Amino acid sequence: MKLHKRVPERPVVHAEIADPEHHTVMDRGGAVRSIQAANMDVPQAELDALWDPMHLERLARTYWSYLSRVTLGLIRVTYTESERDVVFIAHPLVLLRFQKPDYRFTADRGIVRWDIQDGLLVGRPHEGFLEIDVRRLPSPRAGFGRVHVEVEVANFYPALAIWLTRWFYKQTQSRIHVMVTHGILRSLAKRELGESAVGRFVPPALRRPSPPPAPVPWAPAGLIAALVALVAFLRRR
Repeated sequence: MKLHKRVPERPVVHAEIADPEHHTVMDRGGAVRSIQAANMDVPQAELDALWDPMHLERLARTYWSYLSRVTLGLIRVTYTESERDVVFIAHPLVLLRFQKPDYRFTADRGIVRWDIQDGLLVGRPHEGFLEIDVRRLPSPRAGFGRVHVEVEVANFYPALAIWLTRWFYKQTQSRIHVMVTHGILRSLAKRELGESAVGRFVPPALRRPSPPPAPVPWAPAGLIAALVALVAFLRRR
């Protein structure tokens, strides 16, 4: 009888969504602030190995990859030296345009931040930002470290709330953002980070050729297309 070697199992990571009580709010001027958060207990040795700027950059890439995956590739991110464009299918349908990310990294905290520039979903250009904030905290589990992750959108003026109503924004774009962010926070518990598309912090010996762009799935997307067309029409008026 041939015996197979048993593959050692990775320690289970405990993760929980830990949003603040009022995690999405809109002030009287129409500015949105939304925070989604999660706590994860990770084996200490594994956390030490992951705690560097390269993996922070991969975490940022995982956020955009998840967004594209759950929208079946209809929403994707394109990269230039100075910008990151979130597009519907392809240019020129730029939903959100960000400036290139700013990274800050210390022994117990990592932050990646994209300032919002403009786009079809932006009511006021050059206002607001998207930020991922990761902190190392002590864990009550022996041999583990706790990671607190927050994904925040702040000072964002959504075009849907300006051209239509705040209710419509909360029922569409706001709900989609919360759903996607909760999904990415849960997926981090699997420790499966995407490969960076830019590789800013990747050592030369570990760099890989950029994969070809995924084909566009021309599946039924009438609701999304109609929403994008409506916002584009209203902005031209």
